Amino acid sequence: MIMEKPLKGIAEIKQYFKSNKTPIYFISATNFNLLGIDEWISNFKYISHIDCFEGLHPSLFSPVEEVPHEEFQSIEDINNYLLQHPEVISFIKSRSVNGDLGKALFLMFNEKTEELAKTLGLDVCFPSATLRTFLDNKVNTNRIAEKAGVACVPYVLSPVEDYAHLCKVSEKLGKNLVIQTPFGDSGHTTFFISNEEEFEIHKEEIVKEKEVKIMKRINCYGTAIEGCVTKYGTLVAPLMTELVGFQELTPYKGGWCGNEIYGNAFTADIREKAKKYTQQFGDQLRKEGYKGYFELDFLIDKDNGEIYLGELNPRISGVSSLTNHSKFAMTDVPLFLFHMLEWLDVPYEINVQELTDRWAKAENMDSWSQLVIKHTRKTLELVTQAPASGIWEMQKSGKIKFKKMDAHRQSVVGDNEAFYLQITQKDGYFYEGADLGILVLRGRLMSDDFQLSDRGKRWIKALRAHYRADIIDPGLLDESELYEADGFKML
Repeated sequence: MIMEKPLKGIAEIKQYFKSNKTPIYFISATNFNLLGIDEWISNFKYISHIDCFEGLHPSLFSPVEEVPHEEFQSIEDINNYLLQHPEVISFIKSRSVNGDLGKALFLMFNEKTEELAKTLGLDVCFPSATLRTFLDNKVNTNRIAEKAGVACVPYVLSPVEDYAHLCKVSEKLGKNLVIQTPFGDSGHTTFFISNEEEFEIHKEEIVKEKEVKIMKRINCYGTAIEGCVTKYGTLVAPLMTELVGFQELTPYKGGWCGNEIYGNAFTADIREKAKKYTQQFGDQLRKEGYKGYFELDFLIDKDNGEIYLGELNPRISGVSSLTNHSKFAMTDVPLFLFHMLEWLDVPYEINVQELTDRWAKAENMDSWSQLVIKHTRKTLELVTQAPASGIWEMQKSGKIKFKKMDAHRQSVVGDNEAFYLQITQKDGYFYEGADLGILVLRGRLMSDDFQLSDRGKRWIKALRAHYRADIIDPGLLDESELYEADGFKML
């Protein structure tokens, strides 16, 4: 859709998306990352492999019949499967407007995804998979940060031959090290090394890489912040806390397991520095050829208060739902809508600094938390009962009961209610690290010193009690069932 006059102001941007005629699809394993965006953009639909709402979400399409496919190794594989599924193809073609099949968005995609989307007639509204892969490389992230003037934890980039070689190349960093391989979930591919015995445990994964990131180990808090690279500069959302490594939620020492967003999180100095760094990094991303949505993890050193870049996610992320549902987004528009303005043929004008400064004010933020609950045991189990997506209520007894099906987290009223998004379903499998679901609550779930609160622990325990599963012997499963029971990060 080509417009002669640019959209000016939030009201015109809202109105444009409310009257949008172009079909837009978020295609992924689940609809979690962009949950609620369908209420801001007309003709926005989710195409999901897992129907978290069991047929009750009005904007979600999930194919009914399973068709033959190779074992899924990634979300990219799931998306490629969906783009070739006859039911999905029929659904997309049935919604074309004057021959235009519309736009596609993905959490993760590769060159094959791009080819399949193009063959089908969908435009991908993200930078190329090649560029995203380059930026997603944790080694390249540090080099981009250097160009942008963004501080990183003291580090070296180097191949590693053995423990003696590691000690040599990292001599200036001390003996307590953190090693990250170029790609992968931080819970799986971040290694804490203090001696040769610890190195030997992960040696095979480390030495096979051409280059790894070796960092000084610091005593730190994790944070997350999202931005959007626009033609007018980089928009920045508020800095939020990050829950990392809690054994009640994840089996991985460095594994992400949730976030909080609230006014005055961290000191004013840290919030301002994070905002500035995010703008600088986003502006450098534009020079690298990138535009649109991205997320940064920052690490705050508990000992000296310094803030360092952790990593880059050049895409929507696991915190996008918090960002796009917060008070500032509800008052203006979600950050994600500016991503769409960049990728649609729509002229618009905004004052980036004015918006970013307004969103950073404490009075423009309400308080929300999300918990990503994983299976933490080293067992393989067949799920026989799973709690439904919707609003749950905590009783005085410490037990919870299902209140109603709902796709709106804003329907949560008070501290005794929560929104749950089911991911592992009945007849699915539990395996170490499997995502059970996401629990979203009003208020905070950590103390000021980043410890999981009793309230959070009660909700986790009560939610887990609504799952039932039978432990099974992997040897009893046939090949097709075995790959269904294997897993990877869905969010």
